[in-house]
Amino acid sequence: MIAQLRAELLKQRSTRTDLGLFAALLGLVLLALILHGFGLRAEELARRNNQLMILGRGEFLAALFAALLGATSITAEIRHGTIRPTCLATPRRGRVLAAKVGVSGVIGAGLGLAASGLAAAAGTVALNSRGIHIQLDRGDYLLLIAGGGSAAALWAAVGVGIGAVVRNQVAALVGIAAWLLFFEGLLGGDLGDAGRFAPGALGMAASGQEPGTLVAPGVGVALLAVYAIVAVAAGCLATTRRDVA
Repeated sequence: MIAQLRAELLKQRSTRTDLGLFAALLGLVLLALILHGFGLRAEELARRNNQLMILGRGEFLAALFAALLGATSITAEIRHGTIRPTCLATPRRGRVLAAKVGVSGVIGAGLGLAASGLAAAAGTVALNSRGIHIQLDRGDYLLLIAGGGSAAALWAAVGVGIGAVVRNQVAALVGIAAWLLFFEGLLGGDLGDAGRFAPGALGMAASGQEPGTLVAPGVGVALLAVYAIVAVAAGCLATTRRDVA
C-alpha cells in the first residue's frame, strides 16, 4: 500500500493541474471576499451570521475545488489511458482507489486550510477597513479553518468516488460543480429541514456556519464522512467490476 501511495503522490506532484486549481482557488477566495466585504451594506456585515457566511466562503470554494481534484485524479487516468498500466502494476484495484482517496484527501485538506485561512484573514481586513465590529472570537476562527480543512478533505474523497463511478471527466466535473453551485442552493429551500443534511450544507456546518440553521459542526463532519464512505464504496465497486480499457 505504501508503494501505491508514493506512486499516486508522484502523479499528483508531477502535474500542473493541482497547482492550477490551487492558484484559481486562492484567486476566487480573494475575489469573493472583496465582493462581499466591500459590496454589502455595513449593517448587514455587522451581523454575526453574515460574518460567518462571508469568512466561510473559503470552506465552500475549497470543498468545490477539492472535489474537482479528487475526481480528476481518477478520470484523467481513464481519459488518457494511463489507468491500464496502473492497474497492471497493482492488480488489486481497490488499493489503487484507496491510494487516490488518501493522497487526494491530504491535498484537499491543504486546500481547505489555505483557502479558509486566507478567507478569514482577508475578511477580517475588509471588515476592519470599513470600521465594522467583528463579532467572531478565536474559537470561531479556529472552527472556520479547521472545519474548512476537514470538509475539503472529505469532499476530495467524494470526488474520487464520483469520478470512479462516472468515469467521464467532463461529466464528473460538471456534475460536481453544478450540484454545489446550483442544484443544492436552488433545492435547499424546498427541502426544508432535510436540506441541512445535503453534503454541501454539511461542509458549511463543519466550519461553524449558520449555527442556528445547520447541524452542529461535529455532526456535519460525521455525516459528510458517511457521504464520502458511500461514494468511495460505490467507486470501488464500479472500478473492480468494470473493464479499465
